[in-house]
Amino acid sequence: MTSTGEDLQRTFQVGQRALELMKTYGSSASPRSYEVWYTYVTGQKPVINEAIKKIAGESGQVRDDDVQALFEEHLSPQRFAEEAEKTGASVIGEIDDVMEMLEMALGSTAKYGESLEAFSNDLAITIDKRRIRELVAALVTATKDVAATNKTLEARLRETRGEIEVLRETLEAVRIESLTDPLTGIANRKHFEEMLVKTLDQAIVERAPLALIVIDIDHFKRFNDTYGHLTGDQVLRLVGMTMREQVKTKATLARFGGEEFGIILPDTTVDTARAAAERVRTSVMSRELVKRSTGESLGKVTISVGCAGMRKGDTAVSLLERADQCMFTAKRAGRNRTVCDTDAEFTGVPEEIPQAEVA
Repeated sequence: MTSTGEDLQRTFQVGQRALELMKTYGSSASPRSYEVWYTYVTGQKPVINEAIKKIAGESGQVRDDDVQALFEEHLSPQRFAEEAEKTGASVIGEIDDVMEMLEMALGSTAKYGESLEAFSNDLAITIDKRRIRELVAALVTATKDVAATNKTLEARLRETRGEIEVLRETLEAVRIESLTDPLTGIANRKHFEEMLVKTLDQAIVERAPLALIVIDIDHFKRFNDTYGHLTGDQVLRLVGMTMREQVKTKATLARFGGEEFGIILPDTTVDTARAAAERVRTSVMSRELVKRSTGESLGKVTISVGCAGMRKGDTAVSLLERADQCMFTAKRAGRNRTVCDTDAEFTGVPEEIPQAEVA
């Protein structure tokens, strides 16, 4: 069977399994339900798998309203826009409430100030004890009014603070999801590029070391063509998972290309980064890939790794280019190895290498 035929067969197997689960858990055979369950079977979104397991564990079923909620939360292409619009409207409402409270507080304070000024003026021109008692009584009343207003404002501010905190958490969740690669669960290209610029600028200001690791999966195109894209996705998840396991420092882990990954290591020298890169490389190599549908062993996956340390005058672009060149040097040297910009075999001269040759 050709690679295309195997890939096609695998999609049918996934689809069949999705239909079986829909029937088992009482979901209707709607396109939306099929998409949710198909995603569950492929494992492309671990968060949706956890949500389905929780629902099924509680009731033994995943009904259509559950499916609808799962789709809208995790798969709907409109969810970001809708969430942003909803949260934006809530933020505007909260701001309006705060402004109203501030106006109330200012008005109350201004009124109290006027009362104090009138009391001071009257007190300066009168020595009548009865009049003084009247002025003091009026001042006490005004003070009580201000205290009551402040108590009301305090209660409303506490309530508003809680609502703003919920909005902040919602916005943070949306922001994190927009910066995350859905397949591997690590940062996407946008977040990687932003963090590389930010971390490099900080390292320059603090005169601290900074290292960058670039990873490329060896022969990934050939692997994809042979076993299909679903298995290829499994390989990508494997590399992302291994990076999370082996790099525990304050690093930014990202998938910034098809089979390309990056690790930004602040406050890290090239030698320390090399050790981290080697942990990732050897861990990936030690794991055997198994075909989920049949249990068949697909062999081992290897990666080529480039590692570069920040130098004087570096920009985010130049640092990334040098780490990339180190990775290509590792490819040319036989793959499944780590090359740093301090190694003798690294020339620092970029070369145009056909993708088919280095994959």
